[in-house]
This record gives sequence, C-alpha cells and structure tokens, in this order.
Amino acid sequence: MKITPRKLNIFSMFKLPSAWLCGVRVKSINESSCVVSVKHRWINQNPFNSMFWAVQGMAAEMSTGVMVMGYIRESGKKISMLVATNNAVFTKKATGRITFTCSDGHLIKEAVKKTIETGEGQTFWMKSIGTNTDGVEVSSFNFEWTVRVKN
Repeated sequence: MKITPRKLNIFSMFKLPSAWLCGVRVKSINESSCVVSVKHRWINQNPFNSMFWAVQGMAAEMSTGVMVMGYIRESGKKISMLVATNNAVFTKKATGRITFTCSDGHLIKEAVKKTIETGEGQTFWMKSIGTNTDGVEVSSFNFEWTVRVKN
C-alpha cells in the first residue's frame, strides 16, 4: 500500500485527532520531501492572534515523521520510531496558511538500513521550515529521530 496525502489525512483523523481538528493536513509526499500545511483559525490561535507554537510543531513534526513511517513500512521490518530531541526558532508571527516543508528524506533510508543490519538504534536530524503565503519563513523546527529494530 502506497502512502498518499489522502491516506495520511484519514489516519490523522483517527490517530491524531488534535492535529486533524486544528487543520494540519499533508499536501504532498515523496521519498525526499513532504509538505504539510495548516491555516490560522480560531481553534489553533494563541492570545496574540497568531498560530499557537504547538500547532506549528504538530505540522512540522508531521512533515518529517510521515516520511520516516514510509521508509519503515517499505523496509518490511518492525522498527520503532521516536523523537528524542527537538528545537524551534520563531521568526515571524504565524497568520494565514503556514506550509511546512521537509526535504531531508534522504537521511532516513540510511538510518533504517543501518538499524536493520546492526540491530542498534540510529539517530538523525530532520529540519522542517514553515513559510507563510508570501513565502516568508515564520518558523523552523529540528527533530532528532531515533529508529530501532524491535525484538
């Protein structure tokens, strides 16, 4: 079964309801990149009339995590995945539609291959950049993912 934006958005409705209710949606995905967007609305705003940082974090994490899920599924092995560390920088007020793009898919394949070969956990950092409709960066998130073959 191929991972598609439609399937991922249905998955989030049932397994990640807070992200789904806040409007986080996968727009495109391939082996090297993933695009997720979310629109500033009443349900996901902070008291300063911009998007709450945690909603941005959900969208940014999803842009990295769904690619990890895809590579794990492709491997055919039982592999656990977990965010070990993350950090973020906020550079502009997030209003309107914010699009998070991660282009670090190439990092996943090697880590999954290595954990299968060695049985040891592997870590790698992935970056997701959030931009508004004018193409201006509003936030940047970094996630340290860990993958390990389950026993």
